[in-house]
Amino acid sequence: MNTLKLFKYCSILPYFNTANPLYSTSQTIKRYLHTSKNIMAAKRQRVENGNGVNFVNGDDTSGDSTFPHFATDAIHAGQDPKRWKSLAVTPLICMSSTFAQDKPGNCPGGFDYSRGGNPTRACLEECVAALEGAKYALAFGSGLAATQVVCQLLKAGEHIVTMDDLYGGTNRLFRRIIENLGITATFVDMTNLENLKKAIQPNTKLVWIETPTNPLLKLVDIQAASDIAHNANQDIVVAVDNTFSSPYFQRPLTFGADLVVHSATKYINGHSDVVIGLVAVDNEEIYKRLQFTQFAGGAVPSPFDCFLCNRGIKTLHVRMRQHMKNGLALARFLEKNPRVRSVSHPGLPSHPQHELALRQMKGYSGMLTFKHIGDLEESEKFLQSLKVFTLAESLGGFESLAELPGVMTHASVPEEQRKVLGIDNSLIRLSVGLEDVEDLIADLDKSLKAAIPDTML
Repeated sequence: MNTLKLFKYCSILPYFNTANPLYSTSQTIKRYLHTSKNIMAAKRQRVENGNGVNFVNGDDTSGDSTFPHFATDAIHAGQDPKRWKSLAVTPLICMSSTFAQDKPGNCPGGFDYSRGGNPTRACLEECVAALEGAKYALAFGSGLAATQVVCQLLKAGEHIVTMDDLYGGTNRLFRRIIENLGITATFVDMTNLENLKKAIQPNTKLVWIETPTNPLLKLVDIQAASDIAHNANQDIVVAVDNTFSSPYFQRPLTFGADLVVHSATKYINGHSDVVIGLVAVDNEEIYKRLQFTQFAGGAVPSPFDCFLCNRGIKTLHVRMRQHMKNGLALARFLEKNPRVRSVSHPGLPSHPQHELALRQMKGYSGMLTFKHIGDLEESEKFLQSLKVFTLAESLGGFESLAELPGVMTHASVPEEQRKVLGIDNSLIRLSVGLEDVEDLIADLDKSLKAAIPDTML
C-alpha cells in the first residue's frame, strides 16, 4: 500500500499494472521513465509560435495545461460536493432570493439575500479566481456591468487613461455614461508606451487596457504599462480586459495588473447562451470596494446564468486549444489569399507585436481580423455568402461568427476615431469556432471569391 501511495504521488500509478503481480516495480519505473522521456522530447519540439503551447505544426497535441493545474482547477475549484447536503457532484442551481436566519442578523448558511451572495454564484466566483491566479472574483450581470462597477472605484473629478482601440461598448460607456458622472477619459494608443506616460495626469486613477484589443488585435505590454502607471501614482488601478485571450492563455495579474475583467459571455462560458461578466482581483481593499458596489448597485447575474457559466468553464481548456488551432489555420490561409490585403493575428510572425505575444501570452484564441481588397459592397456580399460562419455579433462560442465592426460592434465609436484606428468598411472580424477547419477554410474561400471576382485582382 505504501508503495502504491508513493507511485500515486509520483504520477507513476497509471503505469503500474496492479492486476499483474509479475509486473515488477523496476519494470514499472522503466516504463514510466521511457514514457516521460518521449513526452519531454515532444515538448522540446515546440516552437515559439505557441509560447510553450503549440507544436511545430501549430497544433497543441500535448494535453498540457498552459498554467499548472489549470484543467483541474477549471473542473474542481469551488465545486466541492460537501458544500451541499445532497453531496451533488454538479453544483446546484439555488434560485432562492432569500435565506433563513436562526436569529435576527445571524445567517448560519452564510447567505441572507441573493443580491449580496448566492451559493451558485459563489461556486463560479471561486472557480474563476483560481483560473486567473487571483484571491477573489466577482460575477456581474454582463461584461459592461463589470466594467461600470470598476469605473465606480473613481469619483467625480478623477481621470481614466484607456486604450484607443477597444470594444465599442466600452468606448460608448466611457464617453456617454462615465463622463456624465464627471470622470474624464483619455484614449491613447498604448502600443507606444510613451503615449501612456504623457496621458497620465495627477488625477488619473484608472488605466484601462485591452490586450489583445477588439477589433484590431493590438497588444499592450501589461508589465510595462503597469510599471508606468504605478510609478506615476501607486493609487492608480490598472485593469485589463482579458476577454479576447481568456485566463487559459493570459494572466494579467502576473504582469502587475491590479484586476482583470471578462465578458464571460464569450470564451469563458463558450456556448453563446448567457450574458455575464467577471472581475478577478488580488488586492483585498479593491475587492471589498467592488464587492460593496456589486451588492449596493445590484448588477448581479442570476443563479441560472452562474450555473451555465460554471458549466462552460469545465471545457475551457479543451475548447481554447481547438480555437487556437483553427484560428491560426485560417489566419495563415487568409494571409496567402490574393483577395486579402492584411491579416491581424498575434500568432503570425507578420503581426507587429508578435514578439510581445511570445513573452506575454501562452497561446491565442480564435479571434482574428482581416481587410480584403474591396469596400462595403464586397464586405456585405462576403458576409451574406457565408454558410458555416454566421453573420452575428459577439464571439468566443463554439460556433464560428463573422461581422463588420464598423457597422456592427463598433458603430457607436465616433466616425473620426474609427478612421484613425483603421476600422473601415473592408475590415472583417472573425470569431473562429470549433468546426472542422477544412469546412471553415472552404467557406471563407468560396465567399471571398463570390464577393471579389477575378476581375478585381
